Amino acid sequence: LLAEKVEQLMEWSSRRSVIRMNGDKFRRFVKAPPRNYSVVVMFTALQPQRQCSVCRQANEEYQVLANSWRYSSAFSNKLFFTIVDYDEGADVFQQLNMNSAPTFMHFPPKGKPKRADTFDLQRIGFAAEQLAKWIADRTDVHIRVFRPPNYSGTIALALLVSLVGGLLYLRRNNLEFIYNKTGWAMAALCVVFAMTSGQMWNHIRGPPYAHKNPQNGQVSYIHGSSQAQFVAESHIILLLS
Repeated sequence: LLAEKVEQLMEWSSRRSVIRMNGDKFRRFVKAPPRNYSVVVMFTALQPQRQCSVCRQANEEYQVLANSWRYSSAFSNKLFFTIVDYDEGADVFQQLNMNSAPTFMHFPPKGKPKRADTFDLQRIGFAAEQLAKWIADRTDVHIRVFRPPNYSGTIALALLVSLVGGLLYLRRNNLEFIYNKTGWAMAALCVVFAMTSGQMWNHIRGPPYAHKNPQNGQVSYIHGSSQAQFVAESHIILLLS
């Protein structure tokens, strides 16, 4: 039975780095023994009607991590990446008493998951590198994250330089606006407000914009802990400033 389970998981992994699971697959391949492999599960809600933007962002990072593992030279049948969507496995959410998404959990080869097997997304964020560190702590499997090249930043910088250069060229005969103290003061205030509202923390930690309870649909914009925050909180502080 164990050999059949491992063979099936390897076959699925050869097609996709992240294996999609419903309730039946989850119970058979993740919960039920025997197992000699670790499983990382992302519990999420990716359907458009769920309006979970942070789920899509976290899923992108999760895919980057899973692809890095799948195409690395250290890839083996000791670790598998899976995903359970709420609309495909609501019974799994109920079984685990889970009322938030996204959530990352590690299921060890033997025994039940411990508290540390649930990733602290609110405090650490969901960047692929942070997930890789957590997995290394839980499984001793070290994954080097490889990201596809992203030229959006370079293109945006080139457009900005072109725009500023074009503006200076058109106003080359009247550059008094550069010495406008009011304009520079407004720009400095915008930077100060952005920093004091927690935008830098958001950039580093990658928290969700808000939290939506999948059971009753209630949306929380203020985090209950003093050690974390939602992106919406920084926007509220920015407006109040």
